[in-house]
Amino acid sequence: MKLNVTSIQYSIFIISSIFNFGTNAFTTVSPLQTFNKKASFFYLSSPSTTTTSTTLNHHGEEAAPFSANAITIAGAIHSLSGQTIVIKYGGNAMTSPELAKGFCEDIAALQKLGVRVVVVHGGGPQIANMLDKVGVESRFEGGMRVSSTEVVEVAEMVLCGSVNKQISSGICSAGGTAIGLSGRDANILECTKLLDKNGVDLGNVGKVEQVNTKFLHDLLDLGIVPVVSPIGTGMGDERDVAYNCNADVAAGRIAGELKAARVLFLTDIAGVLDKEKNLLKELSIKDVEGLIDDETISGGMIPKVTYATDALKLGVNFAFITDGRVPHAVLNEVLGGGEDGKGSGEGGTIITK
Repeated sequence: MKLNVTSIQYSIFIISSIFNFGTNAFTTVSPLQTFNKKASFFYLSSPSTTTTSTTLNHHGEEAAPFSANAITIAGAIHSLSGQTIVIKYGGNAMTSPELAKGFCEDIAALQKLGVRVVVVHGGGPQIANMLDKVGVESRFEGGMRVSSTEVVEVAEMVLCGSVNKQISSGICSAGGTAIGLSGRDANILECTKLLDKNGVDLGNVGKVEQVNTKFLHDLLDLGIVPVVSPIGTGMGDERDVAYNCNADVAAGRIAGELKAARVLFLTDIAGVLDKEKNLLKELSIKDVEGLIDDETISGGMIPKVTYATDALKLGVNFAFITDGRVPHAVLNEVLGGGEDGKGSGEGGTIITK
């Protein structure tokens, strides 16, 4: 079920009402119990009830889009009870002020419903802008930014400084509770130097070897959304070395190690397309491998689906390649699928085992 923008805004109102009516999202009361208990209250008290909930169909009977949305949302909440989702945030969803605001509202809304959320963010355009300002040259090899010590210093400054704090602050402003973290904090992302398969020296580009899942679980148990920037730390004698990690890789690995229910990769495209440019709404790992072999999936989409399938192999239930250009894309995909958890069916591609 695809929730349109009006439905999403109304859903946010519902969620906020659940929270403000006296339910603490961090108590042992299940979100589904709370939702059912308060449903009649929302129907009677919502300021938008007369325009969105009491329309008539062509038989003169009362139609109830509110009830349909409520059932869908309640099913989604039930399926996510006690579960964790990981969201890779980047692209237009980050650079557009309107989409960024909507993203933070989505995360806060999910948190209020008791969903455990981890955000991993990128920031390529912001890094590029700062590199230009300070006069540090950089280049890409195989889709990876070659990261000299100087490049990593700038990347760390941008990602762990302004970008990270803007996201965590935005979630808090939207009514959530979030903490911005570097992958170096508490050794969240422990890395070794990534060796390019073609022998190209990528500098301090990190390969994630270990994830401090205990620390992330501790924060989630406290009702906090960890917002993680993909700057990792070295291991052993290289603990003081900072590594620049690909945000998609970091998100997929964190999701896998946390055994998350879902991982969402927000992108600037509609999803995985066939050769006629039609959206492929659902694919299995085997499907993905076949589409890569016949070159239906090519170019920059290959690493995206590879990170998604890697996460599934580590234990994640569903991976989404989600169109982040759609307002409130996160709520649409997390809640729009109801109990089965397979998203709205329109907001991108879901990859399953």
